[in-house]
Amino acid sequence: MLANAPLAAVKPVPALERLPASDRIRYRLIEAGQRYHANDNIAAFVREGELAELRDEVAARMQEVLQALVIDTTNDHNTTDTARRVAKLFVEEVFRGRYECAPAVTAFPNVSRLDELMVVGPTAVRSACSHHLCPVMGSVWIGVLPNADSELIGLSKYARICDWIMSRPQIQEEAVVMLADELESRVKPDGLAVVMEASHFCMHWRGVKDDGALMRNTVMRGALAHNVDLRREFMALIGQRGA
Repeated sequence: MLANAPLAAVKPVPALERLPASDRIRYRLIEAGQRYHANDNIAAFVREGELAELRDEVAARMQEVLQALVIDTTNDHNTTDTARRVAKLFVEEVFRGRYECAPAVTAFPNVSRLDELMVVGPTAVRSACSHHLCPVMGSVWIGVLPNADSELIGLSKYARICDWIMSRPQIQEEAVVMLADELESRVKPDGLAVVMEASHFCMHWRGVKDDGALMRNTVMRGALAHNVDLRREFMALIGQRGA
C-alpha cells in the first residue's frame, strides 16, 4: 500500500484585521457570493470605521496616479492636497450610494384610497458614468398610480431614493431600471413610470465633444406600461412627446 503523499504547503491567510480596508470588504463580499459591480450597494459588508480607512487608502492610490501623470504634487501648491480631496469626493460624495444603506423612508397607508396618477419631478440627477467616471447631470420624472393597498411616501423621499441610486458609477440604461425596482418594491403601485434625461460629460470632454447631446430613458411598469391613454397622460404632464 502506497504511503500517503505529503500535504502541499498551504500559504497562511493573513488575519483580516491586518489587511487594508478594501481587501477586508472584498473578502466578505466574495465569501458571501455577493456581486460588487460599480453600481452595486455594498453597505452591508462595510464595518464601522472602515469608510475612513477606505478614504485614506483611495487617497494613497490617487497619489500614485498623480505621480504616474508626472505631476509634482510636492512643489505644485494646487495639487498638494488633490489626492485627499479626490478620495473624499469618491467615498463620501459622488459614490456614497455604494457605501451607505438605503435611506430611511417613512411610508403611510393609502387611507383616502387614492387611485389617480401622481407625478413627481423634475428631480435633479447627479451621477457618474461608470465608463470614464465623468459627471452625468440631468433630471428624473416619476409617475405613480397607487391603489388602496399601496404605501405612500412623501415628496422629498422620492428625491432621497433617487439620489441614493444615482450616487454611484452608473450607466443611464441601468440606473432607471434600478430606480424603478426600488420604488416598485417600496410603494407597490398599480403602475409606475420613470423617465430620465441627462447630459453626459464623457460626451462633452472627450470623443465627439458634443455639448448638445442628451440621453433619455423610460421605464414603464404595470398599468403605465399597458394603458396607452394613461401613458400619454403621464408624458403630457411631464411635457414630453411619446406613448
